[in-house]
Amino acid sequence: MIRGIRPLLSGSTYSGMLFAYCGALASLPLLPFALLPTLAWPSAPYGVQAVLVLLIWAALIGLAGLARTTRRALIAFARRLLRVPLPDPAAEPSGAGRWRTPLWLLLHVALGWTGALTSGVLILMGIALPGNWLDAEAGLSLFGRSLRSDGGWRSWAVALCCLLLAAVVCVVVTGVLRWLAPRLLGPSSAERLALMAEREQRLAERNKLAHELHDSIGHTLTATTIQAAVAGEVLSADPGAARAALRSIEESARAALEDLDYVLGVLREETAETAPTRTLADLPELLDRLRHAGAVLEVDLSGELAQVQGTISRAAYRILQEGLTNALRHGTGGPIGVRVAALPDRLELGVVNGAGAGMRTGAGVFRTSGHGLPGLAERVRLLHGEIEVGPDGPRHWRLAVRLPVRVSA
Repeated sequence: MIRGIRPLLSGSTYSGMLFAYCGALASLPLLPFALLPTLAWPSAPYGVQAVLVLLIWAALIGLAGLARTTRRALIAFARRLLRVPLPDPAAEPSGAGRWRTPLWLLLHVALGWTGALTSGVLILMGIALPGNWLDAEAGLSLFGRSLRSDGGWRSWAVALCCLLLAAVVCVVVTGVLRWLAPRLLGPSSAERLALMAEREQRLAERNKLAHELHDSIGHTLTATTIQAAVAGEVLSADPGAARAALRSIEESARAALEDLDYVLGVLREETAETAPTRTLADLPELLDRLRHAGAVLEVDLSGELAQVQGTISRAAYRILQEGLTNALRHGTGGPIGVRVAALPDRLELGVVNGAGAGMRTGAGVFRTSGHGLPGLAERVRLLHGEIEVGPDGPRHWRLAVRLPVRVSA
């Protein structure tokens, strides 16, 4: 019983009825245009004129539903007053989907007028009957039995029944509108596919940004921490080396700030500048920064690296950056081997370093944490490449990547 009474006391029921009233009122400006044919054909029977006016009025309301802004406005009002979770339309409907909004508008107006007239009459009766205003007399007939008001307690009973029926009308109209809204104002099958595609694109873009931030900021923080420690140790004994380390910190931080500015601009949905591009052409600068940080590098570069196409070149730079960051962070401090080979059909990348405690536990068992290696594996998979990560003998850790590539002539 309480469940049945609850809708009568809910504020959302009456906000939904207000939404229905708004539909009825919004159709009034079109009524004078629907009455014009009756002026041109005054001799027509009253019934014919009434049907003609209703048909023209319905046609004008349906045409209003074809306007581009009508559906967006209806969805916004339905979310606010009907409390129905409706997404914004992903695209303008086409084909048969274009007629869903006019159909909704016709039903909305019809329910609005029906609910307004019915509830209005019932509320007026509920107010007028108890005081016998305007010599009001009425009766209520239920299941074949009649109850007539006579100005006494029966009038109060009839008035109370009228007010309850008015509330029930509000519940019914609001319920019907809430049932219709997702089916007519909600996304169609084509719009659902468009929404899913848009959502997947946003997720892919955010994942890409997360990878870029991890690669760039993670490497910079690792390198600058080591460089700052080196500068602090040699500041008195070798000021020149300390200044070189500080310059390297400045260059690393500036490059990371460029990446961070781009990512923040995209996340704020602002018009960001072109994404900073790091390619294999920037590899010597990266290696120099690592040498200033005190890393010992054994570099093997072969092939025409400058001729590698842009997408593969950018991915290769990020892969090497992540591999070198892991070597600095987890390695034993020994020499780090870096190999880049541009072959006619593939690009081979390799990073080999001593396995520290963060990479090796037990006999040949390597442990990693974070999102660096999964991010590398995903990047390589998207480029249809191959990746191998793991021990290289008892004392070394190796990252090997092979990417299919077309070297320009």
